[in-house]
Parts: sequence; C-alpha cells; structure tokens
Amino acid sequence: MTTPTASFAGRTVFRIGYGALQLERLHDRRGEAVALLRRAVEMGVGHVDTAEFYGFGFANDVIREVLRPEDGVLVVTKVGADPNPGGSPPLRLAQRPEQLRASVEDNLRSLGVDRLPVVNLRRLDSGPGLRPEGDQVVDLDDQLAVMTALRDEGKIGAIGLSSVTLDGLRRALPAGIACVQNAYSLVSRDDEDILELCAAQGIAWVPFFPLGGAFPGLPKVTDEPAVQAVAESLGATASQVGLAWLLHHAPNALLIPGTADVAHLQANMAVGEITLDTAALATLDAVESRSNDVPIG
Repeated sequence: MTTPTASFAGRTVFRIGYGALQLERLHDRRGEAVALLRRAVEMGVGHVDTAEFYGFGFANDVIREVLRPEDGVLVVTKVGADPNPGGSPPLRLAQRPEQLRASVEDNLRSLGVDRLPVVNLRRLDSGPGLRPEGDQVVDLDDQLAVMTALRDEGKIGAIGLSSVTLDGLRRALPAGIACVQNAYSLVSRDDEDILELCAAQGIAWVPFFPLGGAFPGLPKVTDEPAVQAVAESLGATASQVGLAWLLHHAPNALLIPGTADVAHLQANMAVGEITLDTAALATLDAVESRSNDVPIG
C-alpha cells in the first residue's frame, strides 16, 4: 500500500490522520505540542480529530496556532460532551439540542474559524463509555434537527455520528452523514454491520480505540499472539500491524492514532506502507472478536 487515500466529507485525504487527544499530555510543553502537530502536517496528515474537551481547550488552541488554510487539513471536531475540569471522567454529557449548539459555538471560538468542516455528534448509544441519563436522554431526531440547522446556517460543513447503533445510522442517513466514529478494532468487531453500511453509502469509517483500549475490560490488539507473530515476520510493531489491518479491512477506513511523541508519530504514519499478504490477513482475520461494550467512568 502506497500513500493510501480515501474520500472524506467531499475531500480526498491520506487515510492516516491524527487524533489530537494526546496533545494534552504536552500541556506544560506547548512548544513541543506545536512542533509535533506541525510535523504531522509535514508528514502528510490531512485530517485532525479534536474536541473542545481535549485538554480543556488546549488541543483546539494548538490546532488554531499551527494549521493554516494553505495546509488543507480537514479539522473534525465533536459535540455531545463538554469539559468538566476536576470531574471523573473530566467531561460531562451535553446531549440536549441547545447544548449541541453551544458546543459548536465553543469550537468555533477556540479553533478561530467561522465554519467547522465536520462535526461528529457523539451519541453514546454503543461501545465503551458513559451512557446518557435523565435530561441527557435525547431523541436522535431532535439532535439531527439542530445539527442540520447549524449546517444550513453555514456553521458546520458536514455531520458525523459517533458511538451510534446500526438503527441510529439508518435513521440518520436522510440527514446526510459524512462519517461514523465508533470504537472498533481487530479484537472488537461488533460493528461490522455498521461498517458495511458505511461502505455501501460512501461514509467514512473512523474508528476510535483502533488498537483496543487501556481501560479495564477492553481487549488490546497488541496482546494477541497472532498480531505479534505477523509483526515479527514483517519487522513491524504489533501496533503497526493492528492499524494496517484496519486499512486493509475496509477501503473507507481512516485512522486517527494519537501520540505526544514524534518517533511514535513517524511509526504511525509508516503504517500506510505496510502490506499484509493473503496469509497474514487470514491469520489476523481469525483473531477472536470480543465485545467492547463496557462502562467507563
């Protein structure tokens, strides 16, 4: 595979992007954060995934400083949760329509733009994480109404969905969906039916936790003997093989691995050059899939 690209929100982008969550690890070393993101762009990153609650605005602030219009980088942000400093976890759900609108406005301000190219609505219906309760249980149609209104107003360019079920995606299709961002990896393939629908509809598939997760109860791709064996045969790392499998598995899959380290960034970007032959793919496809539908926080 050489310089793999895919369509995303009407653009053609390199299939390996950058997840900005890890920038918060450099909160006290802002210069390093700026240099890291600039290096990512130089290496070909064409889309960056972020949120206002990443580092309580720090990630968006770094993106605002680094990215220039001529870079042509697609910035993808999300709504459905807001920063909650001191909380555990350090975010609070913000699912109500007025909260979604306020979150879009917050992202517009912190990113310093008049329009957000893509905004993911984090539904929290599936996968690991919090579940909405009380007034945070909101009908999808009510949320899509405000998201489409924001798009009509020119404040967002395209709508994505995150942590969504197959039924939820089907209901949302008439609104026009650019991407789906669910937890998915070689060891957690519960959402294969959603991935197939995305492929059929030309919707980008942007998995989070692409290597499993560090949370208790979530399986890790790098723990799998089959992954380790393939990695050894290729002279690659288990992480690289896990990411390469995603690229091979679905042509509409885009990756957003995050890191606060330049060497790790280079390793992630090199995944696009890894070729998995038929035997390697068969070995990896045979790995057992386990559910990632566990509570966190």
